[in-house]
Amino acid sequence: MRLYEFIMTSFNDIINNNFTEINITIMGMDEQQEFNYECGLSKDTQQMAKDELREDDKMREQTLEQFRQWILKHPSIKACRTDPIFLLRFLRTKKFSLPMAQKMLERYLTVRQLYPDWFQNLDIDDPEIEAIIDNGYIIPLQERDAHGRKILLISAERFNPYKYTSTQMIRVHSIIFEALLDDEENQVRGYNYILDESGLTMGHLSAWSFTDIRNMLHCIENSLPVRHKETHFINIPTYASKIIEFAMSCLKDKLKNRVVIHKSIEELRETLDPKVLPKEYGGKVPLTEMVDSIKKTLKEKKEQIKALDKMHIEISPSEYQAAYGEELCGIFGSFRKLEVD
Repeated sequence: MRLYEFIMTSFNDIINNNFTEINITIMGMDEQQEFNYECGLSKDTQQMAKDELREDDKMREQTLEQFRQWILKHPSIKACRTDPIFLLRFLRTKKFSLPMAQKMLERYLTVRQLYPDWFQNLDIDDPEIEAIIDNGYIIPLQERDAHGRKILLISAERFNPYKYTSTQMIRVHSIIFEALLDDEENQVRGYNYILDESGLTMGHLSAWSFTDIRNMLHCIENSLPVRHKETHFINIPTYASKIIEFAMSCLKDKLKNRVVIHKSIEELRETLDPKVLPKEYGGKVPLTEMVDSIKKTLKEKKEQIKALDKMHIEISPSEYQAAYGEELCGIFGSFRKLEVD
């Protein structure tokens, strides 16, 4: 199929979905209930939010209301969560710069619609999603690091590239993040990643087409409301080291400086307290218990995550075409390199 035909077919599929009965308050709350907010941050995290993000009660209240009114009046946003916890995802990621948070929200909504196979219909009861999580491919650890950050362990050998596709891999990442993004401590303190590349094969690499890699890079560029703080690589096979080096060369210095490559698990334990790691990595809690914990969370948040599919932003044919061209464009301009706060 030619590019133009693919673009128009996919665009028509999006348009033909039934959005006529979507309300702005998609979470089953009325306007007044939806906007009630009581800060759920610990005292220490409140101070961190003030020092690093410029957040205090006055700033938060004013900016949330401005953000909400902007969404309600936005000509292209037809349905969107407007509750404080959701909006704070973007405001905290962008250090309460309202214009930057607004652009990030537009891009977040846009990529969800441009790539529905990756970001929509996320359900823990989906057999493939559940099986990949059961295997322990990507697991949020139960304890935080010394800085209070949420830790995600991603293990290549626990993902079978000959049984599952890159699309299914992305869907698992997406559902895990959606389950974590409303946690206020995560919003402020950010995330720490451990990428265990033992068991990485050519099958993992060949599962990704050039188009998938390009589109995924477009999606993560400033559209995911996450504070990326540290990334730790361990057990990188010799044949994959050049690929990792090339990927790092594409990053801005700010994010590049937050990547650490460890020669061994012992070296990782010198950076991270071993007690936060799974038992299989020298900690105390077995990986199976951590799998059970995140599955419990995903089942509790099942309807909330599925309800995100009701959000809708209008995308013109030209904007849709731009997504499959040189850059993925948002409402107010092109995506730039990943901005990390």
